Amino acid sequence: MSVRHASHLSTTMLVAALFSGCQVGSPPGAPAATSPSAASAPTTAPSPPTSHPTLVALGSLDALDSRKPVPLIPMMAHHQKQNMRDHLLAVQEIVTALAVDDFAAAEKAAVRIASSDQMAQMCTHMGAGAPGFTDQALAFHKTADGVLAAAKAKDKKAALQTLGATLATCTACHDAWKQEVVDDATWQAKTQQAPPEHGGHH
Repeated sequence: MSVRHASHLSTTMLVAALFSGCQVGSPPGAPAATSPSAASAPTTAPSPPTSHPTLVALGSLDALDSRKPVPLIPMMAHHQKQNMRDHLLAVQEIVTALAVDDFAAAEKAAVRIASSDQMAQMCTHMGAGAPGFTDQALAFHKTADGVLAAAKAKDKKAALQTLGATLATCTACHDAWKQEVVDDATWQAKTQQAPPEHGGHH
């Protein structure tokens, strides 16, 4: 083979190797060469995870609600809502009973919203992280004592009047406060108390 022909063949092999993406002189099975542009291209970092749309919506709702927060761990918040629904049911039962002059049924229902040592303890516990909440909650139950007394006296007019006053304290409390569901550590920091094992009521 002439020198000129050998030189032409070498040039042809080099061009073919470059176009095929292989390294010249690489053994069979060797990995393909990485182009300079690919090697120097910066890698794109993964985008940070965005907040769940539901959490964003809940945050927006909370920002619109200017009422004062009552910090509660999830179990306490759940129990409080259960108790509130029972208060509402008791009011319904009182009204229904008074409509037919069933004072025994009205009295039985009024006991559930009247004041008691247990209720005072519950309200104090629920308001541990919200100064002023306990006083307002207790005012509701103390006002409800009038409904109970009127039902025992079979005084329909007084029972309805005191029930109206009781509902006024109820709506005033709801107008002032909102639940703030927090974790155990946050609740402990706000109340300086150990988180309850079984929640609480109001």
